[in-house]
Amino acid sequence: MSARSVAGSIALRAALEMIGVPYSWGGGGVHGPGYGIGRGATTKGFDCSGLAEYAYARAGALIGTTTYEQWRAGIRITKELLEPGDLVFFDSDKATPGPEHVGLAVDAERMVHAPHTGAQVRIDPLNRADLLGIVRVEVGRGDQGL
Repeated sequence: MSARSVAGSIALRAALEMIGVPYSWGGGGVHGPGYGIGRGATTKGFDCSGLAEYAYARAGALIGTTTYEQWRAGIRITKELLEPGDLVFFDSDKATPGPEHVGLAVDAERMVHAPHTGAQVRIDPLNRADLLGIVRVEVGRGDQGL
């Protein structure tokens, strides 16, 4: 098994273990669920990028805190090359350039993510009209300090 598939598998497993944890805007990170900011200040949980950051930290890679940092944390791939654990990004606000949402691919049809305030980490379809792209995290890149 390649280092890539091992890291993706570890990250995916870590994210799946968080199913049911509440969404918290600005919440979570490398150490797990945490209190967010603003709307998330009273809820211990994850926002979408906090869940992705946590999952990849468990796999030994620091990918950044925001969707914008995570969008640059690896190489962009086509949907045909998608593997479990790849980061899937969505552009839900066309007025703002860049991704506003991220999840981890479970398979070619589903992702695990922290969807929005009032929801919990869950599995949903990844085939959405606002799919922006897919990033494969480069193991060993940006992981200093772990």
